[in-house]
Amino acid sequence: MNGKTSAALLIVLIAGICAGYFFSNIFPLSEKATAPVLAPAAESSATIFVPALDDNGNGVALPLTVQKRAGNGEILIDINSLVFWFDTQQSIQTARDVAQNLSGAGAGGISLVYMIGANATLVGGPSAGAALAIATIAALDNKTLNKSVMITGTVNPDGTVGQVGGIPEKAKAAKTAGAILFLAPSGQGTETFLKPEEKCAETKGFAYCETRYRRITIDISETAGIQVKEVATIAEAEKYFFG
Repeated sequence: MNGKTSAALLIVLIAGICAGYFFSNIFPLSEKATAPVLAPAAESSATIFVPALDDNGNGVALPLTVQKRAGNGEILIDINSLVFWFDTQQSIQTARDVAQNLSGAGAGGISLVYMIGANATLVGGPSAGAALAIATIAALDNKTLNKSVMITGTVNPDGTVGQVGGIPEKAKAAKTAGAILFLAPSGQGTETFLKPEEKCAETKGFAYCETRYRRITIDISETAGIQVKEVATIAEAEKYFFG
């Protein structure tokens, strides 16, 4: 190889290196473009206690954390030993959508991670929806949750809170967990049931009895020993958690 050929190859090599540097910085690879980075201050998380019922029908309170991270709009679920219920996944999706509508934070460039603690199987079903929405708003807006408040109820796409079962047991669990205010869906601050009352009489040597049912309404605030307030929407519940 003569000197002219060597010089020409050297020039081509240098030109190739310069061109690669230029295009890699001006036109980054797709991997770089799809990896948004949030400033440390923009990342946040919120933990809320979710009231639920165990296998014996007793009320329990389980921690649930929502974390905001850099991402591309994914919903990620971090759970322990759980065959995750499909309707719970739907609740998370609805809670995320409602929270983004109510939040001042945009959805671009972030992902949300939902982390459920021990005994996560007890959160199965839609009844954690309202709590999920509140925790998501706190994570999106980097707000501090009032730990003395707990909530139960489903969440609907229009932001309303739907009715659930086990309100008395969940209210007692909220009190045990240290809450002083328990938010319940509209119409569920009280509980009405029919109490059977039997009366017997004797006529002409024949005894007969009849059972009548008396409607009884109890105030869950009194029976559970914690203040219970009814809320119709997530926006209304926000006032108690962030007010």
